Amino acid sequence: MIYNYNYRPLFYFLITFIATCVLWFAGAYISFQEDISHFYMLLMVPGLMAPFLISVVMIWTSKNSALKTEFVNRLINPRLIRLKILPVFFLIMPISVLVSIIISLSFGESISQFRLSEGFSFSSGFIPVLLLLLLASTFEELGWRGYAFDSLQSRYNYFTASIVFSVLWSVWHFPLIFVKDSYQYEVFHQNIWFGINFFVSIIPMGMIISWICLKNKKSMIAAIVFHFIINMSQEMLEITQATKCIQTVVLFAVVAVIVTMEKEMFFEKPCLFAEYQS
Repeated sequence: MIYNYNYRPLFYFLITFIATCVLWFAGAYISFQEDISHFYMLLMVPGLMAPFLISVVMIWTSKNSALKTEFVNRLINPRLIRLKILPVFFLIMPISVLVSIIISLSFGESISQFRLSEGFSFSSGFIPVLLLLLLASTFEELGWRGYAFDSLQSRYNYFTASIVFSVLWSVWHFPLIFVKDSYQYEVFHQNIWFGINFFVSIIPMGMIISWICLKNKKSMIAAIVFHFIINMSQEMLEITQATKCIQTVVLFAVVAVIVTMEKEMFFEKPCLFAEYQS
């Protein structure tokens, strides 16, 4: 966060939400038109890129050289990543999945959830699902960590900024429930409570990504990799939607532990955040 720059969070999120909604609702409409349905991803991908593109425009038109320099450094500098946090970095999400499956067994869920998935749980038109998951991780985090989160952090302490961001990030996904064959569409049509759980689960995930990012000196590389690990951990095993509800509770417990351990960092004033990045 650059302290001599006046961030504009309201403007950023308003423009980002408008751009994404216009593109994704248009893509949702096309996804149901049989004769042109294969073109819907041509609108979905730009909507996915909206947080990043708007961040870049706001940063490069800011006339603030420090803001531009920090963005580039956080994007390309691997030395920002702290080696001692790498085990947490790679294992926290897979372990949460395994713990959730173990808990689910006592509620009657199948042990077959430990099997590797034979395929992805949704389709993404002409774009391979694996590539889409990578694109989502990359462009979302380039936008969210490039400008969005810092803009909130300039107004609130880290705890409040994390919650506000996570809620906004969750709501940002809303148009996807109207896109035929998307993950969100499939989940909502399976059970509305599973669909609601998807949006609730994003809140602890968002807070964990924010924490991982800050602990790695705000490295966008770290945020992108961790986001991709989240996406893959949800797809690699045959985990049921009921178990994913359990995982949401597990993730909230993880967040509670993190906040308790990092209480000073989470509740200090915005101007003191920098000392926790070293």
